[in-house]
Order: sequence, then structure tokens, then C-alpha cells
Amino acid sequence: MGIAKLSLSLLALAGSIVAADLQPIEAKGSKFFYKNGTQFYMYGVAYQKEVGAGGGTISRRADAKKSYVDPLADEQACKRDVPLLKELGTNVIRTYAIDPKADHTACMKLLQDAGIYVVSDLSEPDNSINRDKAQWDTKLFSRYTAVIDELSKYSNVIGFFAGNEVSNAKNNTNASAFVKAAVRDTKAYIKNNKNINRWIGVGYAANDDKDIRAEIADYFNCNSVEDSIDFWGYNIYSWCGQSSMQKSGYDQQVKFFEKYSVPVFFAEYGCNNNGAKERIWQETGALYSDDMTGVFSGGIVYMYYQEANDYGLVKVDGDKATKLKDFDPLKKEVTKAKPKTLNMADYKPSGKMNECPKLTDNWQANSALPPTPDQKLCDCMAKSRSCVPKSDLSSKKFGDVFGFICKASPESCVGINANATTGVYGAYSMCDDRSKLAYVLDAYYTSQKKAKDACDFEGSAQLASANSDSSCSGALASASDVNKKAATATGPVGGGAAKPTGTGDSFAVHGAPVARLFSVGDFAVGLYMLVALGVGAGMVAL
Repeated sequence: MGIAKLSLSLLALAGSIVAADLQPIEAKGSKFFYKNGTQFYMYGVAYQKEVGAGGGTISRRADAKKSYVDPLADEQACKRDVPLLKELGTNVIRTYAIDPKADHTACMKLLQDAGIYVVSDLSEPDNSINRDKAQWDTKLFSRYTAVIDELSKYSNVIGFFAGNEVSNAKNNTNASAFVKAAVRDTKAYIKNNKNINRWIGVGYAANDDKDIRAEIADYFNCNSVEDSIDFWGYNIYSWCGQSSMQKSGYDQQVKFFEKYSVPVFFAEYGCNNNGAKERIWQETGALYSDDMTGVFSGGIVYMYYQEANDYGLVKVDGDKATKLKDFDPLKKEVTKAKPKTLNMADYKPSGKMNECPKLTDNWQANSALPPTPDQKLCDCMAKSRSCVPKSDLSSKKFGDVFGFICKASPESCVGINANATTGVYGAYSMCDDRSKLAYVLDAYYTSQKKAKDACDFEGSAQLASANSDSSCSGALASASDVNKKAATATGPVGGGAAKPTGTGDSFAVHGAPVARLFSVGDFAVGLYMLVALGVGAGMVAL
């Protein structure tokens, strides 16, 4: 009898847990829907202490282990903040960086119980696609997939941003090729992941730059569905105080995106020209009005925390959270919002994918994309080299070696170069920097007919026994062929298309954009060579 009662109690408990799960969100055409078919609009708030611009750089204390605080790993903070988010009418938060090794169970449960979903960026400040030295490599791919593995466990996760304002002006648009490659590969990873059995989207959050706003929106939604974003986030701050659809330019945004084929929403909004305390949130009323809901699926207010940038809704001091002057006006506008909804079964999408933008002075990203990071291929290549970096060589010294070799023997660097404008990519341009260095060292050593003094570099390199693993031979031969073509190519070579990557090892098939010797977009060659161009022939005795 006791066992029967215990079984019934456990079943009741299990039922309550299942019942508490929020309905997964999915996309159809340019709309979001609950699983039951009701249209979903975002009433969002950015929820993370300032971590720096997603596409730029950030400074931090030398003794700091991380340059960010994971907002979903602090149960006490979530207990303090989630009730206030719920009071605002929030149904989505955006996080900019989470620690995939942390435990998020408590915060995700609190959010779920409050009816709040999550959209999270995949990068973190010290490991992201940097607009000034863009690359998409095995280290980044590992970070992105780790975040997906961790957050996809929760039904209240809508999706991820592969980048945030990475290309933010016409002089760094080549970086978008690397972000779009990240979109392609993370989408394929989700699709082929046996542990994920529902829709989870991958998108991009762009700033509103007049020189590239049309090109970048077209670029991320052109060519094929497999390579393109599942949703488009727009960081826009053009409606300030008392304004209008026309004065703010919102009417033009509606017009531009009216035929877009995926959901569009404001990934950040909330102009603070006169300080956060003066925000009246008139734009929130517009966002959920008939003027905009035919095209936009809501938005995410920037931001919850009050910090030096003065965008906060709440001031946090220890365990105490105090609502600021702009909190109640936002709450009022969200409460008033009653956007019209569609039923998914009745909705007939009419949007179409865009044409990829042509290369111009304002747009320098080729539609051919970088290769998919392939750790197995990089490992095979590194093991097959005879001249390699010493195991204890600091990454701070990589630049000297890259700088000397790529200047003295440009052909030795072809295999690691990446040029997002021409679409020429070396087969190993997606490897981590130490693997790239092994390739360059060995290529130079070979070009010098394996002279004894050609593998030293003031003690940075050493000779090793090359491992000729038969399982690697086919992939290495294919990579060699790509690099031969890249050496003389003026059009797309060596990039990749979406391939099933699942959760295991793979040899990716390469074939899209990279390699000008001094390309600022490539970290290993671009950054290291800019640092090391002055290195003289004293690096190695020839």
C-alpha cells in the first residue's frame, strides 16, 4: 500500500514538472509560434552586466579568470531579479555570454516558472569573432557547440546569436563571412545532434549602420537556408523620447523587412539620449501596434542592470534591486500592448530569401564562406609535420615566427590564409593557432630543403617524428589539393558548405572564402604579421 502511494506521488510530481515546461517556440516563415500554433511576440529585456561589444575587444584584470559574469549561474541573483522581470511583463531575456561548464538548472527553472524564455549569444568576450581579426576556427566552434549542448537541455531556450554587431561599418564587412560560416555550422550541429529534438534557431544581431544596413541583412539571408540565419535581430536606438514612425525611421524598417523570409525583431532597443531616467518607452507602444506587428516580432529592451552606460531599468546593490524611473513607464507600455496574433495553421508565408550583395566599396564579404572547423583534420595535419613548435612555446611568441616566415616565404603560409573578399581559403585556415604554426614551420622547413638550421627559430621550433596515420591520408591529400589551388586562385577556393557534423569527429569537405597574405581578417597571419613585420633574418640562420 505504501509503495503504491509512493508511486502515485512520484507520478504526480513528474506530471507537475512536465506541466511546468513552457511550450517550445518555433519559427514558420517570418513569424514565431508557440508549439500549439499561437503566434509569439517577444517582450524582452537584456539581462547581463556589461561584457563589451560582441565584435570588438575588451580589457580585464590580468588575474581575472573570466571577463564576464554568467547571469544564469547565480541562483540568488535570479531569485532577486526574476520577479522584477516578470512584473515588467517580460517573456524573453537575452544573455550575452554564459559559461557552458556552469550549472544553470536553478535559474532556468525560475525563468521557466515565470514564463520567460532565453535567447543567448554563443560567444564570450575573450573567444568571439572579432571584427578586426576575424576567423572561424576549431577553438570558437568548440565554444559555440558547448553552449548549445548546455542550453539546449532547457525547453525555454528559443535560440542563439552567432554574432553581435561584428561588422558594424563598411571597413570591416569581410568579418561577416566568418559569422555566416558560424551560423551555417551551428545550424548543422543542432540539426544533426541526437540530443536535440525540437526547433532551436541561430541568428545574428546587427547594428543600424546606414552604409551597410541593407547589404548585411541581405547577406545573412541569401543563397541557401542551410547557410542562412533562422532569425534576424536588429539593435536599433533611433526612436528617442517623443517621436514617430517617420521621424525615427521605423516606417522604413517595416518597409525594408516586409518581404524578409525569417522572423525579425529588435535585439536591442531603448534610446537614452537624455539618460535612462527620461525614457518614456513610446517606441514600445509602436513596436506592438498594427504599424509594425505585420513585420516585427517584438523586441528586447536594453537593459536590466544600471551601469556606467546608463541604460538600466534596475539598480542592483548586493542583494537589493531597486526599480529606476524608467521601469514603470516600460511596464505600462508592455501591459497595454495587445498585438494581433495569427494561427500557425492559417499562416501562409510569402517572404523570400534575398539576393546576396555584390562586392562594392561598402561590402567586402564574398558569398562563398570559410570552411567548417575540423579538429580531426587539424590534428592529422599537426601530427604529420616534421618541424613543429616546441610544446612549451608561449602563444605570445607565435607572431615572431609567423611574421618572419610569411614575409620570407609567402608560399609557406598559403594553407592557413583566409580572404573573405576573394573567397580563397587555405585548407587549414580553420585550425587553431598552434596547429597553423606547425603547418607554417614545416612548410618553410621543406622549402629550405630540410636544412638543419631551418627548424630552430631561436629555440621556438623543433624536429619531430612525423606520424603517417593511414586514416588521415585521404583528408590530407584533399587538403593539399585545396592549398595548391589556393596558391594561385583569384576566386572562391577552399571554403565549405553545411555538412552533417553531429557530435562526433569528421573530415569536413572544404571549398569557399580566404587568403590574402596580409589579410587583416585572419588572426594568425593578419594580427601576428602586423605585430612581427619588423622581425629580421636573425630569427633563423639560413
